[in-house]
Amino acid sequence: MRPYTLKQIQTFLEVARQRSVSKAAERLFVTQPAVSMQLRQLEEAFGLALIEPAGRNIRLTHAGEAFLEHAQAAMSQFKDLEALMAEHVGLKNGRIDLAVVSTAKYFIPMLLVRFGKLYQGIDIQLRIDNRENILGLLARNEVDLVVMGRSPSHLECIATPFATNPLSIVAAPDHVLIRGKHLPFSTLAEQKFVVREEGSGTRAAMERLFAEHQTPLNVVMEMPSNETIKQAVMAGMGLSFLSLRTVRHELASGHLALVDIDGLPSMGHWYITHMTSKKLSPAAQAFKAFLIEQGGALMNAWS
Repeated sequence: MRPYTLKQIQTFLEVARQRSVSKAAERLFVTQPAVSMQLRQLEEAFGLALIEPAGRNIRLTHAGEAFLEHAQAAMSQFKDLEALMAEHVGLKNGRIDLAVVSTAKYFIPMLLVRFGKLYQGIDIQLRIDNRENILGLLARNEVDLVVMGRSPSHLECIATPFATNPLSIVAAPDHVLIRGKHLPFSTLAEQKFVVREEGSGTRAAMERLFAEHQTPLNVVMEMPSNETIKQAVMAGMGLSFLSLRTVRHELASGHLALVDIDGLPSMGHWYITHMTSKKLSPAAQAFKAFLIEQGGALMNAWS
């Protein structure tokens, strides 16, 4: 068997996640030929095919599926090794693989800047995705820490709240419901809604809330971006249910308005989360402590 490299395995894992060479190249910030070369060299090292074409995308061969399972386990062990070695370095240097749900992108850069001023030698690699994909990264031990709006019940993990996450109904400022006060939740049964995609934490929270109030949810369009949803609401396409931490500028400028519904906003929390079995490096421990001790106050001042 020929030698193979860690970079080749990491490239294979990204291609397996994306089921596409082109999408993997975008995520890895390299060219498609570079990804193809890494895959070809990895297959040559083992003497068998790991992927095969499937229309415009790819799929794993039977050998590729087996390789994926063991490669993920191996990468998990490598991350534990990195954490162990980091203990011998302390906080002068270090790296954190951080993943956050997409709604957190409105405040996480500010928190990273504040943390960076305290620990200038720590490098943070940031991934942003919807809740479903973030949970996959967490379960496979591909990240050290996760910031999300609801702790997962099906994973053995430690989730610590560090800030509030108020969610409510927003509308265009000229919407008829804006004039109402203390409206019953049932009023929303007659309204059209622009919502986040399946797999989004905001979408899941919205569906739970409507189910609790036994109110039908009339979805006119799904969108994978809070920014696109805000534009759609401003244009009069419908109402939406969003974290108030994502709309502070639009509310302040009058481009969006809150609908006064009894019982809202719904108060959730932001959590810093990691697997129970995860051995956190000193850098990851420092970032977790920073969020718990300072994150909430900094976010309240920010938004």
